[in-house]
Amino acid sequence: MTRVPPSGPHLRSSAAALFGTFLRRTREARGMSQGELARQIPCSRPHLTRIENGSRVPQHDLVTACDRILETGGELLEIWEEVDWYVQVDHPDWFKRFVLIEAKATSIHEFQTSWISGLLQTEAYARALFTVGDAAHDPQLIEERVVARLARQHRLTGPDAPLLTVILSETALRLTVGGPQVMRDQLRHLLRMGRRPNITIQVAPFSLGERLRFSTSVILLTSPGGAVRAYSESLAHGRFLEDPQKVREWRQRYDQLRAEALSPQDSARLIRSVMEGLLNMDSTTIDFSKASWRKASYSGPEAGNCIEIADNVPGVVPVRDSKDPEGPALLFRPDAWQSFVTGVRKGEFPAAGH
Repeated sequence: MTRVPPSGPHLRSSAAALFGTFLRRTREARGMSQGELARQIPCSRPHLTRIENGSRVPQHDLVTACDRILETGGELLEIWEEVDWYVQVDHPDWFKRFVLIEAKATSIHEFQTSWISGLLQTEAYARALFTVGDAAHDPQLIEERVVARLARQHRLTGPDAPLLTVILSETALRLTVGGPQVMRDQLRHLLRMGRRPNITIQVAPFSLGERLRFSTSVILLTSPGGAVRAYSESLAHGRFLEDPQKVREWRQRYDQLRAEALSPQDSARLIRSVMEGLLNMDSTTIDFSKASWRKASYSGPEAGNCIEIADNVPGVVPVRDSKDPEGPALLFRPDAWQSFVTGVRKGEFPAAGH
């Protein structure tokens, strides 16, 4: 499918605004509220608001979900694919060679110590990182770097997508970048990307200790001809290691680390656990003023230990102690809460003492 060529920095914002308007009008034509669409995607309502007003570029998975929920027959995705969202910008000189080799690599093996891999970062997460870097006081430079980083991700979902294996130090999951909401969306994005057939995500837990194998981030790139290059990066520069013997040593250390890291399934469970913890860290930012709370139908005025939930809070199911309505609420993802309720109805949770 032919993409619209970029003509300047204004194209991205114009495309985002037009797409956002089309999405909003389609949603309204279906009689669906913004909150309801956000719940079904799922994503946060503020994130969907930013997409509809054109201040955020929608990602492939979100557009696919909207296509399905709004029953547009692929029209939304077709429009999204017609647009070249990311204006090409120059990378720093020391990074240009890496980007050129990465763009042709058939497989990428990566270990990250402190941050989520650039190939798996959300727009908000990437922007938060650049905001505290050397571009901190230059909004235009921050935007250019965010665009450049996201542009590198398009290959992961294309027909020539490389095999990507990413091992993340547990530190990368637990460092809250951009605040709980940004970090939560980032971890949710990791879970989505980890379900793609060409992407494997594993976590190196704290318990590995000295067996972590690497003290810095490392990337191994395999070219179409089979040549493997190793790349490591600091804040100020990056360097390639191309000596075949050294590359073999790094590859061996990487394979050992991968064998000791959590499996993809266990890694997903840890990511989900960290994400749910962030959900409750951020509960003070959720507006409960219009929440409609309810208890179980058999709970009378003399009931003892009762909980109550609200069904109309976008993106989450809050649960609180009915005897302490002004107290804190635990927040659960709608799908997690529904799984719990289904399990209770099926008798999967035996009563205390049984």
